[in-house]
Amino acid sequence: MCRIAGLVTNRLQAEQAKATVGIICDALQHGGPDDAGVYCSEDARVTFGNRRLAIIDLSRAGHQPMADNSRKAWITFNGEIYNYRELKADLQKLGAVFTTGTDTEVIIQAYLYWGTGSFSKLRGMFAFALYDVAGGDVYLVRDTTGIKPLYYYAEDGRIAFASEIRALKAAGIATASDNRWPVWLLAFGHIPEPYTTLKNVLSLPPGHFLCCDKRGRHTLTSYQQTARGNYITDAQTAREGISRHLTKAVKRQLIADAPIGVFLSGGIDSSLLTLLANHERGQLKTVSIYFNEADYDERKYQNAVLDKISGDNFTHLVKQADFEANLPCILNAMDMPTTDGINSWFISKYAHEDGLKTVLSGIGADELFGGYPSFNRMAYLRYLKMLPPSVFRTSAKLNKDNYRKLAYLAFNNPVADYLFLRGLFAPLDIAKLTGMHEAGVNSILFNTLKLPELETHHKLQAAWFETNLYMQNQLLHDTDVMSMCHGLEVRVPYLNEDLQQHVSQIKPSVRFQKHPAKKILIDSFGGLIPKMIWDRPKMGFTFPLQQWMKDTAQINDISIYKGEAAKSVIHKFGRGQMHWSRAYALYQVQGHV
Repeated sequence: MCRIAGLVTNRLQAEQAKATVGIICDALQHGGPDDAGVYCSEDARVTFGNRRLAIIDLSRAGHQPMADNSRKAWITFNGEIYNYRELKADLQKLGAVFTTGTDTEVIIQAYLYWGTGSFSKLRGMFAFALYDVAGGDVYLVRDTTGIKPLYYYAEDGRIAFASEIRALKAAGIATASDNRWPVWLLAFGHIPEPYTTLKNVLSLPPGHFLCCDKRGRHTLTSYQQTARGNYITDAQTAREGISRHLTKAVKRQLIADAPIGVFLSGGIDSSLLTLLANHERGQLKTVSIYFNEADYDERKYQNAVLDKISGDNFTHLVKQADFEANLPCILNAMDMPTTDGINSWFISKYAHEDGLKTVLSGIGADELFGGYPSFNRMAYLRYLKMLPPSVFRTSAKLNKDNYRKLAYLAFNNPVADYLFLRGLFAPLDIAKLTGMHEAGVNSILFNTLKLPELETHHKLQAAWFETNLYMQNQLLHDTDVMSMCHGLEVRVPYLNEDLQQHVSQIKPSVRFQKHPAKKILIDSFGGLIPKMIWDRPKMGFTFPLQQWMKDTAQINDISIYKGEAAKSVIHKFGRGQMHWSRAYALYQVQGHV
């Protein structure tokens, strides 16, 4: 696990290129505290940088950037390849020679033997840059789910890339702000990919590679293989596949030469991972958080799991004072503004302090198996949208904020459907808060994001929204940034490629069973999960932020907000009439940033 950076340009001398990449790497040091390296090609066209967080093969053999023995290819790599041992065995049969025990070297050899076809063979979370010395091509590659980030800036035949956009800004490569980001944040609660807060800095799409040739031309290509075949209609077959693939994913993702553990919140997803991991690896280390606020205290559910396993549990109390004291650090840790990540920041901090370098997390199960309220709410959208658009346009003037979000349904656009379900502010409110015309806000929201044609089944639509908008842009992004700022790697077994492909082939009526939510996941493991954990209302990994933010002076300081609309939002929040996520987004737009 690392942070990566690089330049592809014909404009700089070697020392200039290395110095620039060195600045980028220095800005990424928090994510790779164990080692650093820079490689520059003989013609100074390609410069790679790396900051290493050592997880597999902790020796100097894992130093990056790395090349094969013949120096036919160079790589700077961030992530983990969980099937690297199987791929290594296959490559050795073909004649490949390995000198390290790293998964990094496996990627290089896989490319040398299989070309770009090797990318789809990788199972894991990854973002890497690879330089083919003979051909001159440079590839930027990102995993199929977008677990690991990779941002690039392309201008006049030059490409710069990094794991965080702040690093490109620190090096003076991209400094201009994209003025659209406040609109996105106030609507989505995050900045949707491929956009960022910096002008012309884009996120490489999941499951794609960007190829830059000798002439500086670049192309973007998908390497993702779509699952084909008929729907799985037999529940037993579906359950057996879920059990097989998730068990295998957990076993693979426990491979580490550094201390590893599991985040245990007390919900279904983390509890199941903990129990499976305990079966594979005795004396398991778990990290949990609890609160003094009784409504958010999940210790009894955590204990129900801990009673079934052996090992060490590190439990941490988080209080209002901790939140207030650490809020500046949390805001500074963000690579981009977001309304998520506070929980990830705290749990990652404690995991690091507990001596762990990598942990398993339950991200992805709700998206796969219908764990969010949106999966049921999507069914009502089709009935609401039978009404004429004029009805929804008038809702923008209603008093209640949630009712004003009905205005999104005036637009025949899937982005509008998502924002009706999960959006923070309605378009007219965003216009007032940003000083823009409403037409400009609508253009930013509905003309910039290009979504594919979605499935007709409402729960498959919800799954796409939750996976590609909420999880991709918010949960995964914020988990990566907040964990890596503490030098911690987070692994996500539910996002294993083979498990995802299997689940995507299960007939919706079998996959999304009710009572309880995620029933097929629970049933796939018999009685492994204690009933008290799954037979209760969904909670999620939630902090008591409504009260904490309400009592935090710096967020409620009216003097920092500009305009009557903004002041009205904060007044409502102070009176308990506004959700904390809206006030927090506005604070980042007007107060903090």
